[in-house]
Amino acid sequence: MSLVRRALPEDAAEVLRLRQVMIDSLAQAAGSTEWHRESLPTLRARLADPRSDFAAFVVDHPERPGTLAALVAGTLEYRIGRAGHPHGMIGYVFSVATDPDARRRGYARACMEELLAWCRERGASHVMLTASADAEPMYAALGFTRDTDPSMRLYL
Repeated sequence: MSLVRRALPEDAAEVLRLRQVMIDSLAQAAGSTEWHRESLPTLRARLADPRSDFAAFVVDHPERPGTLAALVAGTLEYRIGRAGHPHGMIGYVFSVATDPDARRRGYARACMEELLAWCRERGASHVMLTASADAEPMYAALGFTRDTDPSMRLYL
């Protein structure tokens, strides 16, 4: 029996807490959590829809009932097809986090495997993510390779 399960609406506050753990680790400083209150209703609604193009997979914390040990979240996006990718579905992973006291137990990897299976079941031909240096070995072990496509961003 897998420890991993799909996150439910009642997990939303914990999902946001673990997302903040990830954000804080990338920034190497604790950030504001003021945005959580505003984000919570939208996240709950997305978690409630099993047909959504968004999914989060979690592991319950074995020593702290009511909290999560690990989180992997991602989305599916349609883009017009092309050769080698005729259906146009792409998966994106954007939140991978493990509670600091639950690390090195394989939880993030198990959650990632569930998200990848979810992407495959929905027709994604590939999955993209941005990796931190610490997480890159896990992603490489799962078969991810460095992407050569340039990336640009515009904040609106």
